[in-house]
Amino acid sequence: MAEIQTKVILVGLGGATCSGKTTLAKHLKTILPNSVIVHQDDFAPPEELLPIKHGYQDWDAPDCAIDYPRLSKFLKHVKNTGSIPDDHRSHDYLNKQTDLPIEAECQQRLAERFRVIQDQVKESNHINIVWGLIDGFLLYWNQELVEQLDVRFLLRVPLKTLEGRRKARQVYITARGDAWVDPPDYWEKIVLPAYLDAHREIFEGGDVENGGLTNKVEGLVLIEPEKDEMSMTDIVERCCQELYQLVSAEGSSKGS
Repeated sequence: MAEIQTKVILVGLGGATCSGKTTLAKHLKTILPNSVIVHQDDFAPPEELLPIKHGYQDWDAPDCAIDYPRLSKFLKHVKNTGSIPDDHRSHDYLNKQTDLPIEAECQQRLAERFRVIQDQVKESNHINIVWGLIDGFLLYWNQELVEQLDVRFLLRVPLKTLEGRRKARQVYITARGDAWVDPPDYWEKIVLPAYLDAHREIFEGGDVENGGLTNKVEGLVLIEPEKDEMSMTDIVERCCQELYQLVSAEGSSKGS
């Protein structure tokens, strides 16, 4: 009997702060068999290493808000083993999440669909598929990180919507477990400029709000929930279409 090989597929779920990417990751985890979530926020450097801008600690600047070498090493472990390192502790569960459920029928139908096809791939190709779901607000700035991702999604939400959601967020728990509260003008002085800087090259003319995609990030799938009037159920369905095609291609590769 042939030995079962593990294949890890790393899925990038990118988007601005409060764009819904973490909620999306958690929904996908309930659907995709053998899936784990990696939160990019867990790889922020110690706050004493963050720069001070406009009198505030800058948690958002693309060049210093994430410890990219540590994250890259972590993802290599996930890719090679299909598991999260035993000593990893995420702080995400401490943060309050907005409840955006999906339709139960959708969740059950998609979960069964992926269970069936992954079982088929395991039976016929001797490949056990494991999903690594990486959510983050700076997934597509560092080229080494981009290249580690097998599938790349980006949620684009209007800036006014993002601003409203961010300002409504009362407390955020940092990677070290400390509580952070945005100063009154933190969005205008820190969050928004950093978001625009990190994504300018991804969009034509540097138009982060309305521009089409450039070729900066190969294979990037842009999802615009408000523009296309998509519910969270619709977003999950859209992502699963792409992921199912990937698994189907894996299944059809037998003998090729």
